[in-house]
Amino acid sequence: MNVGSLLGVFAIIFVLELPDKTMIATIVMSSRARPLAVAVGASAGFVVQMAIAVGAGGLLTLLPGRPKEAIVGALFLGGAAYLLFVPEKKQEEEGAREGASERPATWRRETLTAFSVIFLGEFGDLTQIQAANFAAKLHQPLEVFLACSLALVAVAFLGAFAGRALQRIVPLAMIRRGGGLIFLVLGVYTFVNLATS
Repeated sequence: MNVGSLLGVFAIIFVLELPDKTMIATIVMSSRARPLAVAVGASAGFVVQMAIAVGAGGLLTLLPGRPKEAIVGALFLGGAAYLLFVPEKKQEEEGAREGASERPATWRRETLTAFSVIFLGEFGDLTQIQAANFAAKLHQPLEVFLACSLALVAVAFLGAFAGRALQRIVPLAMIRRGGGLIFLVLGVYTFVNLATS
């Protein structure tokens, strides 16, 4: 994978995670616990989920070319529909509910709590599905894993240390719409290529 593709995967996953419920959960947890403990725990949860996602994407590569491309295109379009039509308020409520636990007393407990919340919240999440999608499409599992993991670690630290300020500057609904449009373009592009090949 060239550097441009790596940066593209990083950017897409980063933008997709910003308006997600796990980002909101990270912001809420960091208001009740040590931000560094939350960032470290959330980052670990994201990295484990990206390993699972890339493994699942590797399984997709076992499919023949046309069916695999059809699944990849459908996943892009499904991600677009989710981002464009699921209300932002619903994501905020889910994230606040996931992150609103009693403040754990120790740094270790805060880290483990953040890991657990993010690990469980990320199962079947849009970024996990799209990481699997990128792994299947690009056939570069290690590079996709690194790009996706770095993007999500960056989001975890951003959410833990500056999430509230970010929400005041850039409305999450705008980020969701932008991500939805990117996925719509990727989905349509995948199906056009499939139809012309």
